[in-house]
Amino acid sequence: MIRTTAVPRPVRVGTALLGVVGVVTLAGCSGTNADAAAPAPAASSAASAPSTGSSAGGASTGAYTDGTYEATGQYATPESVEKVDVTLTIAGDKVTDVTVTGDPQAAESRRYQSEFIGGIKDEVVGKALDEISVSKVAGSSLTSGGFMQAVNAIKSEAKA
Repeated sequence: MIRTTAVPRPVRVGTALLGVVGVVTLAGCSGTNADAAAPAPAASSAASAPSTGSSAGGASTGAYTDGTYEATGQYATPESVEKVDVTLTIAGDKVTDVTVTGDPQAAESRRYQSEFIGGIKDEVVGKALDEISVSKVAGSSLTSGGFMQAVNAIKSEAKA
């Protein structure tokens, strides 16, 4: 059978190159050693000071100050660059709550972000902040890259 709706070669090559660039970008963001992590560009993550919680308890009991922290992570898909906003509540160096919100630009991203958001609590709540390392949640691997980028920004902000 002859295909009459073939995608032009330049489009296929461009999409493949964008995918490779996205993988390389995410690979650079996946490190778990916060001391060796390079600071992310201002547009890719922004952490804020703790909005609630006691700062004295975290400073005396562990590596991170107790509180609620927010950061934004981003990741590349073949269609767009997507962002996820992450809010983590930390107590005694453990994650006690997590909220992830997204504003997907592509329909496929909407599906994957929704699945990721539905499964992330089971992966991180109750775990030590330094032990969090997600690569795929509910079938979504790219969203995990943006999430980990935000978590690394939160770790930097929450250091006691």
